[in-house]
Amino acid sequence: MPPRRRDRRSRRDPSPSPSHPSRPRAPSSTPRPRVRLAFVALPLLLLILAALHFTGRLSRPQAPRTTPISVYERGLVKRQVSADEILAEHDRVSEKRSLRHFPNPVLAYVTPWNSKGYDMAKLFSAKLTHVSPVWYDLKSDGNKLVLEGQHNYDAGWVSELQSNASLVVPRVVLEAFPGVVLLKKKPRDKAIDLIVSECRDKGYDGIVLESWSRWAAYGVLDDPKLRKLALQFVKQLGEALHSISSQLSTRNHLELIYVIPAPRMEGLNNQDFGPEDLLQLADSVDGFSLMTYDFSGPQNPGPSAPLKWIQYSLTTLLPEKGSASRGYSHMIFLGINFYGNNFLLSKGGDGSSITGRDFIHLIEKYKPSLQWDDKSSEHFFIYSDEGVRHAVFYPTLMSLSVRLDEAQDWGIGLSIWEIGQVKSLSDSGSHPSWKLCDIPGFP
Repeated sequence: MPPRRRDRRSRRDPSPSPSHPSRPRAPSSTPRPRVRLAFVALPLLLLILAALHFTGRLSRPQAPRTTPISVYERGLVKRQVSADEILAEHDRVSEKRSLRHFPNPVLAYVTPWNSKGYDMAKLFSAKLTHVSPVWYDLKSDGNKLVLEGQHNYDAGWVSELQSNASLVVPRVVLEAFPGVVLLKKKPRDKAIDLIVSECRDKGYDGIVLESWSRWAAYGVLDDPKLRKLALQFVKQLGEALHSISSQLSTRNHLELIYVIPAPRMEGLNNQDFGPEDLLQLADSVDGFSLMTYDFSGPQNPGPSAPLKWIQYSLTTLLPEKGSASRGYSHMIFLGINFYGNNFLLSKGGDGSSITGRDFIHLIEKYKPSLQWDDKSSEHFFIYSDEGVRHAVFYPTLMSLSVRLDEAQDWGIGLSIWEIGQVKSLSDSGSHPSWKLCDIPGFP
């Protein structure tokens, strides 16, 4: 895809852009309690730390303002939410951040360019089963393969997370030429050895591998032979990681989580990851990070992750009837975005992703009226600046609560992109997503 995914490396990252769009199932008008509390805490938590401007990931995390009363008890998880309520409540989080309510795995991405995520991961490590720092790229350098990113390694940070029982599984983006790693045995074995050796040397608990979008860009997925070799590469890497024991992982081996795009609504094509691909990899992979975000873009402004698209994606990958893939629902990490979008509603369109800091700034400046879209189960607001109308979509407590509820209904985990994009502790406030920790049901 040209990646629209919000990696934000230099405001953008070449990560696979999700193939887009869901089983229509209207959300209940009032979120169930288990979902409500869990969703509020996490996004709010992330908004606070991401906005912090700091220059060292080993800084001592500042404690946010806490409250013993949940966001549900305070009546904040609802469709009719006001800008004043968000401004008054966005900088408080549940004091029970060490309790875990969500029974399934939760993977949180951390990026160097939104570095407050390092502190967020430490503060909320009790709620995160997996933390994936976005550190590595496996590239071609002439006839050689090079694993870039070792300089990002932070031994103290990794050790602290692992001491709290969070698995550290750094992301590795496979950018090497497919003709090198797929067609030739020696380079393929070398690529796998570079990854496995880095895990062993640094004491990681496995990795998150991202390669599907690169293979799509090179046309690998359109060629049956190359597609088969691509899946075999993932399987071989998984088997190599599984051959190494791990003290933290419940599976007792190093883990491989594979990043996959969300299926498009119009049906699967060669570049989509489908149920047959899942079945082929299920024995060699420990989980799939499903990118259910970035549904809309500047040329088609709208919600980031419509609920029906999420439902469609899950139904496509995990059919309820007549398919063995349904039994692998526990391996899915449903993608949850902790960023939003600010679209220009003018001819030609334009727009950019926004973080928690941006969201709060817009709320403070324009005091907009937030609207709830029943079709997507997301909040948005419209404002005008110098005669130009903007539409802003950002995850609120209600939208997050609905998606958490969906994840629990399916028995799947969560993958959060990414926890450094929340509002910072040192700023005047934080974002509503911080309050996910207040929701009974969130980790």
